[in-house]
Amino acid sequence: MTPIKTDHIAPRQFSLKVYLLLIILFSWPFQIVYLILGEAFRPILLLSMIMVAVGTFICGKYIFKDGFQGAGWHWGRPKHYLFAFLLALFLWFFPSVVEQVFNWYTPLDQINYSDITTTFIISFVITIIPAFSEEFGWRGYLLPRLLNKYSTRKALLLHGLVTWIWHLPFILDMGLNAGENSLIYVPMVMIVSFIPTILHAIVFAYLWSRTASLAVATFYHVCFDEVRDTLEETIGLGTFAQNWQMLVLTILGVWLLFMGKWYFKNINTMDSL
Repeated sequence: MTPIKTDHIAPRQFSLKVYLLLIILFSWPFQIVYLILGEAFRPILLLSMIMVAVGTFICGKYIFKDGFQGAGWHWGRPKHYLFAFLLALFLWFFPSVVEQVFNWYTPLDQINYSDITTTFIISFVITIIPAFSEEFGWRGYLLPRLLNKYSTRKALLLHGLVTWIWHLPFILDMGLNAGENSLIYVPMVMIVSFIPTILHAIVFAYLWSRTASLAVATFYHVCFDEVRDTLEETIGLGTFAQNWQMLVLTILGVWLLFMGKWYFKNINTMDSL
C-alpha cells in the first residue's frame, strides 16, 4: 500500500512524538488521579478523555498549524448508527445473554431491564463529549497525518499503538489489582491488552473512514463503552463476555487490516456507504 497524500495537511510539520507527549501531559494526570480516588470520581476520567481534544486543538491550531480539514465533518447515514449500535450489542450484550442462558455467570442482582435502559441512557448522554474528544484526536487528527507519512497498514497500526500507550495507566492499574504478584500480572495484562486494543482502533478507523463521519465513530465509541459499563454496573459481566469482545475485535481488526476497503482521500467530500 502506498501513502495517501492530501493537499491540506503539511506532514513535514507534524511530529508524532510532540503530539503524543502533549496528549500525555494533558490527560495522564487526570487518569492517575481517577485511578487513585476510585469510581466515585468518574468525572475525572471523562476529563482525561476531553484532554485529548484539548491537546489536539492546540497542536492543530498553534503548534503545527495544520488545521482540522479532513477530520470527518459529516453526520453519516441512519444505517451507520444502526450498525454501530448493533456491533456494540454483539460485543457485550450478546455474550452477557449467553452467560445467563447457560448459567456461566450469576447476575449481581435481579435483572431489571428498565433500570438497565435508564442507566444506559444517562451514561450515554454524559459520555458523548468525552468520546468525541478521543475520536477527534485519534481518528480525525492523528490518523490522517500518519497516512501522509506511512503506508495505510503501518499508519493504522501506529495510530492503534498510540491509543494503547494512552491507556497505559489503566492497563498498569489492572495488572496491579489482578493479584498479589504484580511482577507477573502487570506484564501479563499489558501483553493481553496490546493486540486487541490496537485492532479495536482499526475497527474505529474503518467506521470513520467508510462513513467520513466523526459523529458515527463517536456514536460507536459511546455505545461500546456504555453497553459495557451499564452491564457491569447492573448485572455484571463474566469471563466469557470479557473474552468474547476481545476475540471478536481481534478477528475483525485483522480482517479489516488486510481485506477491508479503506477510503481516506477527500474525507470531507467523499461518498458514504
